[in-house]
Amino acid sequence: MKAVANSSVLIALSAIGQLELLSHRFPEGILIPQAVWREVVETGRGQPGATEVESVSWITLSTVQDENLVSLLRMELDEGEAEAIALCCEAQAEAILLDEKDARRAARRLGLAVLGTVGVLIWARRAGFVGSLREQLRALQTQGKFRLSQSVYEEALRAVGEVER
Repeated sequence: MKAVANSSVLIALSAIGQLELLSHRFPEGILIPQAVWREVVETGRGQPGATEVESVSWITLSTVQDENLVSLLRMELDEGEAEAIALCCEAQAEAILLDEKDARRAARRLGLAVLGTVGVLIWARRAGFVGSLREQLRALQTQGKFRLSQSVYEEALRAVGEVER
């Protein structure tokens, strides 16, 4: 199983030291388009994710072929999101890793399975790769500067049985 990732998931998981979870969830690897590579590795040099994404062998840089789809998606999305969605369609990947609401909506309209950072952490908790989802979500908010609504936070904890008291 392989997936295509946008920048936000790579950066967020790297910020909390959990990028490796993606290699467990998607053992065939992660594909990223050129725009995501530029954003995370080149523009993001010195920031969370840059070194990690550049150095792991299970993340593969891939070129999007369908420029028409990218152009169409660019009407409402940024370059990385548009290229990631187009690449997911081309590669027939199992899922696309996206956090932004508009990008998730566009991917779902194309029939793609969408998974975000919180979804990866829920999976990791259920699979036994992390001991406490609450700790991971707090790290995501503090270390990763990740915006997370209270309702999503509580829903995630309920999903793994870590109900707030």
